[in-house]
Amino acid sequence: MITHDDVVYLARLSRLDLSDADLAVFVPHLQQILAYIEQLRAVDTTGIEPAAHVLPLRNVTRADAPQESLPRDAALQSAPHVRDGFFHVPAVIE
Repeated sequence: MITHDDVVYLARLSRLDLSDADLAVFVPHLQQILAYIEQLRAVDTTGIEPAAHVLPLRNVTRADAPQESLPRDAALQSAPHVRDGFFHVPAVIE
């Protein structure tokens, strides 16, 4: 079980400045989290394959087919600043 001193130690290692009010909140929360982890450890998972997701997920992608690109005028239409037919942005290198 995690103690008040454990949380103070972890906060110091993490370079967090926790007040007494913060500690009063975090200590019981961390104790609840660790108690739940212990419950999960007690579950028999023999024969169950590890999974990244509980639901079968797959990426939905479109076919990679060549198509016409956006015309320059349409692309520049929503640009805040345009110069000589290009996006104009502030210089980042001097």
